[in-house]
This record gives sequence, C-alpha cells and structure tokens, in this order.
Amino acid sequence: MGDLLITVAPTGAETTKADCPQLPTTLAELVETARRCEAAGAAMVHVHIRDDEHRPTLDLGRLTDTVSALRESTGLVVQLSTGGSVHDPLDDRLKVLDAAPDSCSLTMGTTNFGDDVFLNPWPFVCDLYQLSQERHVVPEFELFDLGHVAALHRLLGRFGLPYGGKVHVDLVMGVPGGMPGTADALVAAVAALPAETTSWSATGIGRSTLAVGLASLSKGGHLRVGMEDVLTLAKGVPVDHNEQLVSRAVEMGRLAQRTPMSGKEARDLLGLA
Repeated sequence: MGDLLITVAPTGAETTKADCPQLPTTLAELVETARRCEAAGAAMVHVHIRDDEHRPTLDLGRLTDTVSALRESTGLVVQLSTGGSVHDPLDDRLKVLDAAPDSCSLTMGTTNFGDDVFLNPWPFVCDLYQLSQERHVVPEFELFDLGHVAALHRLLGRFGLPYGGKVHVDLVMGVPGGMPGTADALVAAVAALPAETTSWSATGIGRSTLAVGLASLSKGGHLRVGMEDVLTLAKGVPVDHNEQLVSRAVEMGRLAQRTPMSGKEARDLLGLA
C-alpha cells in the first residue's frame, strides 16, 4: 500500500515554449508526459493547457478533450487548474468545471504573483466551492499564505465539507508575494490547518523545491512536483522531462520510508467515488 501522494504539475501557465522547448504544451506531449510520470510514481496530474500557439487557454473543448485523453491513457487522478493564467477572467475560470475533471484546484485568496496579481476574491472562492460540490468535483485547496489558511477555516465553516467528505490541501510555497519556501513557514502553515483537513501536500517553487519537499516528508505530508514549479534539477542543470522530478520525489520518499500511491489509492485518499 502506498502512503505518499505524488502529484505532477507538468506545464503551468507562466513558462513559454520558446524559453523551454521541452515543456509539454500539446495534447500528445501532455499524454506522453502523464504516462511516463505515472510509471515513475505519480498518482495525480495537475493540468494547465495551451492553444495551438502554446499560449495558456481555458478553452472548454480543449479542456474536455484533455480530460478524456488522460483518462483513456492513464489511471491518474485528473485535476484541472481553475487558476488558468493570472489574466483569465473569473467567469472563464468557473467554466473549467464543465469539463468534468476528477479534481480541481481552488485557491483560497488573492495573492501577489511576481509582478502580477492572482485574483481570487471571496465571492468567487465561494461560488467555485459550491459549484465543485454540485458537480461532484473534489477540490484541492491551494494555500499561498497564512491568510489563505484562515480563509479555508471560514469556507468550511460556512459551506461544510467538499464532495467526497475529504479535505485535501496543497501549500504553495516560494512564490514571490506568497509565503516563503522554508521549513519554518511550512510548520506554521500545517499547525494552522483546519481540524477537518484529512491530507496535505506541499509545493516548493524554484530553488525552494527540495527544502519544501524534505520538510513536507518530515511532517508526514505529500508532494507536488513538476515543470510548472521548477525548471532545473540543480544549478545549471535543466529538467529535460517531468519524469525526472517525479523520480526524484520517489527517491526522497524512499529515504523517508514512504511508498508512492497508485491512482486508485489516491482516489481513496481524496474521497473520489
């Protein structure tokens, strides 16, 4: 039985194909990446998609085709990003659930995001959460700072548990404008999580990826890795394929005596039917 959920976030919305040709931006590339990452030890895939010019998009047809292709080709839990890019309108982000993913990201508040602002006003958060309950989509609550932890308490208190009855959280750490990617910040965030939390993972952006991953393992948490979050394995050593990051996470887990979950085990953890 696996006890470590490894999520792979292969693409994101920030890095361009021109700057990083190995980034999986086409449907064929994404499916190939998902297959290899599942074989390496991933159980969930966090999906952003691109258009024919490799630009971020929330086109519903493309999202639906992506969900179908990933389900046909893998046993991974398919999680769609409702964040899109920082420039996507809120209404378009709500429509992501029309593609009927297994899971969706649900960011618990607005945050500075480098030079931009990642907008998640409270009414939008409430609308998205209630829609996920209605559509039977399991949310992963994305927490970029301690204020987002407090907002999660507020959300659960007002609207109750998510579909499936489990509360899974991802701490996104190291974003310029959010909480730092340090062990101290992780410990503080975990200590403040709602009692209803049943599982949590952590994501270290950029050079914080190893520090956050090791701290998460030491606290009993899970891991999210991928080229959305980091593009180098070490200083001056670029990532050639997301599989490398998943394999490194598996090795980190092995040292902590943790075994990767299968997609089925991840579904049980997250409360998916």
